[in-house]
Amino acid sequence: MKKELAKTYEPKEFEDRIYKMWLDGGYFKADVNSKKPPYSIVIPPPNITGQLHMGHALDNTLQDILIRYKRMSGFEALWVPGTDHASIATEAKIVEAMRKEGLTKDDIGRDKFLERAWDWRKQYGGRIVEQLKKLGTSCDWSRERFTMDEGCSKAVKEVFVSYYNKGLIYRGERIINWCPHCLTSISNAEVNYEDQAGHFWHLKYPFKDGSGYLELATTRPETLLGDTAVAVNPKDERYKDIVGKTLILPLVNREIPVVADNYVAMDFGTGVVKITPAHDPNDFEVGRRHDLPVINVLTEDAKIVDDYPAYAGMDRYEARKKIVEDLEAGGFLAYTEEHEHNVGTCYRCGTTVEPRVSLQWFVKMDELAKPAIKAVESKDIKFVPERFEKNYFNWMNDIRDWCISRQLWWGHRIPAFYCDDCGEMVVTKDESAVCPKCGKPMRQDPDTLDTWFSSALWPFSVMGWPDKTPELEKFYPTNTLVTGYDIITFWVSRMIVAGMEYMGKKPFSTVLIHGLVRDANGLKMSKSLGNGIDPLEVIDNYGADALRFMLATGNAPGNDMRYIDDKVKASRNFANKLWNASRFIMMNLPEDFKSDSLPDNLTAEDKWVVSKFNRLAKEVNENLDKFELGVAVAKLYDFIWDVYCDWYIELTKPRIAAGGETALTAQHVLVWVMKGMLKLLHPFMPYITEEIWQVLTDGESAIMVQQFPVYDEALDFAQDEADFEKVVAAISAVRNVRGEMNVPPSVKAKLFIETADKAAFEKGFMFFERLASASEISFADEGFDGKDCAVAVTDCARMFIPLSEIIDTEKELARLEKEKKAVQKDIDFLSSKLSNQGFLAKAPEKLINEQKEKLAKAQEKMEKIGQSIAALGK
Repeated sequence: MKKELAKTYEPKEFEDRIYKMWLDGGYFKADVNSKKPPYSIVIPPPNITGQLHMGHALDNTLQDILIRYKRMSGFEALWVPGTDHASIATEAKIVEAMRKEGLTKDDIGRDKFLERAWDWRKQYGGRIVEQLKKLGTSCDWSRERFTMDEGCSKAVKEVFVSYYNKGLIYRGERIINWCPHCLTSISNAEVNYEDQAGHFWHLKYPFKDGSGYLELATTRPETLLGDTAVAVNPKDERYKDIVGKTLILPLVNREIPVVADNYVAMDFGTGVVKITPAHDPNDFEVGRRHDLPVINVLTEDAKIVDDYPAYAGMDRYEARKKIVEDLEAGGFLAYTEEHEHNVGTCYRCGTTVEPRVSLQWFVKMDELAKPAIKAVESKDIKFVPERFEKNYFNWMNDIRDWCISRQLWWGHRIPAFYCDDCGEMVVTKDESAVCPKCGKPMRQDPDTLDTWFSSALWPFSVMGWPDKTPELEKFYPTNTLVTGYDIITFWVSRMIVAGMEYMGKKPFSTVLIHGLVRDANGLKMSKSLGNGIDPLEVIDNYGADALRFMLATGNAPGNDMRYIDDKVKASRNFANKLWNASRFIMMNLPEDFKSDSLPDNLTAEDKWVVSKFNRLAKEVNENLDKFELGVAVAKLYDFIWDVYCDWYIELTKPRIAAGGETALTAQHVLVWVMKGMLKLLHPFMPYITEEIWQVLTDGESAIMVQQFPVYDEALDFAQDEADFEKVVAAISAVRNVRGEMNVPPSVKAKLFIETADKAAFEKGFMFFERLASASEISFADEGFDGKDCAVAVTDCARMFIPLSEIIDTEKELARLEKEKKAVQKDIDFLSSKLSNQGFLAKAPEKLINEQKEKLAKAQEKMEKIGQSIAALGK
């Protein structure tokens, strides 16, 4: 039997080797023919442009914990990996690379551009996958998918054509969100809103008949060029006589009408608003109701169009400045006021988006949303934590038609074809089309689909849909979706919609929401702030297990967490503690040692540790089933560090040194509990647990396919555990008192125990000698008064240590008197300060409270000093 680990814990020495062992052994592969109950997760597919960041590390660590736990708990566990083609982000990267070559998309054409895109995917698409493997993710890599692979593309066409044939997809001119930087439409979910400082420009629009002017305000004076009306509320008595009159649009001299529409809020501003149907979604609807012209005044990159020579070619903000100057010069500017308003920005590049009328493809969402809403309302799909249902319902109950077309070349091309000869249009799954009316070849729509359209199908497209596959039969619906709260609207809602529509079933049972990983100061990590942490560097410095353990520690569903380097170091220290404990145990085992079960002749301390482990197994299972991963990992930490390493190993050392049957029993228990701990810890720290397991079991089958420990009623030694816990608590209390008095462990002293539970303590007398530095232990007689003794107290006992045996009374009194004078000086100073009315009147409340806290602590310290002096008989 191989019984020795390397002398030092060096994760670099074995992590890659262990991962290769798992791959070679096929341990990650799910068997579709297995009779085991299924458990499945689909990975939130990272972009092929992606680099592993802390958000990915957290998300995938949580998924791996769940999948490893379920695999060890007797489930046929499938974790499907994959990547997303990420239309906007990937195309931007390729365009930027071409720009450095002096090329544009138009220079090389669509086909050559797509060749470059696929080359990009080949070169960079697997990068993040390899990085995820460094983290220890146990995905079934044999089933890896890509949102533009043949199967996923087939699913996308199937859904588009089906939606279209059902009348759920339509093409039309609508106001959409346009990104002037990415040069494409984006959906409502892809717009981030932020407060920006701006202005309200109050303008005068003169009546054509010379009877005066109407005053109104705008935050975007450059859109004035596209005004086609001014609106008032039909109930507004102030303006009832001017509805129908004609105004002259300043600078443009276009005649525009005054219309009445309930959209206008009478109590906002002057109760008059300019109507620019081409550049505002609300104005667009007003324009439709009143049959107003739609005049676009901005190019795709947000410059003024050529129809306005004075401003043509100017950027929107440059034009704004010039138009305001011209309005002021013409007497059309009443006044300007500062105004902070909510502005939409592109979630990809941060550019302020432009509402813009455009011919696009849309999905009607009203009817599709209803089953998806019901699935969450009925708890068929549960959000953890439940509070995030509110985000979901807010979005779904107010959902608008989804703009799914993008003016990009990389992505799933819209399967619509047009006949330039007769104007016919067909939607088909075929690669090309011939006009059904005139027989001429048809031209395919140049636009591609929103990336989220294909991502919405992910839970079933990765299982082989629209074909009926064994994977769909076995593993759909999936069990748990692990994702951040920031993509509930982007992705979670759309997957539920698609699953209910096409599979007639929910896509997953539970949505486990996690928060963001912020920096040590609580700030969101970003490139602009330069505060991002590279998980690969952390793994290189501390090991993947330390990073994973840190990410799980303190983790609570839905809550943000902070990355703190000291927490990773603490996690590595924990791994090192486990390593050294394992090494110590294995080094002291007999050569022919074998252990698969517990012996019968367990001592009090054996039953104590076994019973505590048994309950730990029960609680960890319960915590993991409730997604309380942070709670589970805290319990594991406490048991392994405190109970097993700091207590049980120390308790068994004298037995092992003594040899014989009691030593063998202790070794069996040590190994049995160690094996169980490794299994419980494995989902959190897979590498170190596997390495120790392989050495401990001399190459037995991987720990990741062992049975996860569960509660065993036969190992519930509740009374024995409770009795021995009293001994442990008493020893701890004695050690604390000695520590407070700076008594070194080498100084032995008599110990008198006062308790009503003598039977429990008698079993632990030997441990007081070794672990509490007791030279002699006895129960206190009935008349024992404890005079001249230091006292340690627990719930069920008092322990007395004669002071004469542990301290020099005169020296200790001198030290205490010196400390008393110093504390009294602090009390006098703080009391004087807090009785000074001038200080109380001028000082901030926070400072006053700090001084009060300091005084309270000083007074408490003085009380303890007094007790110590009294205990010395003075």
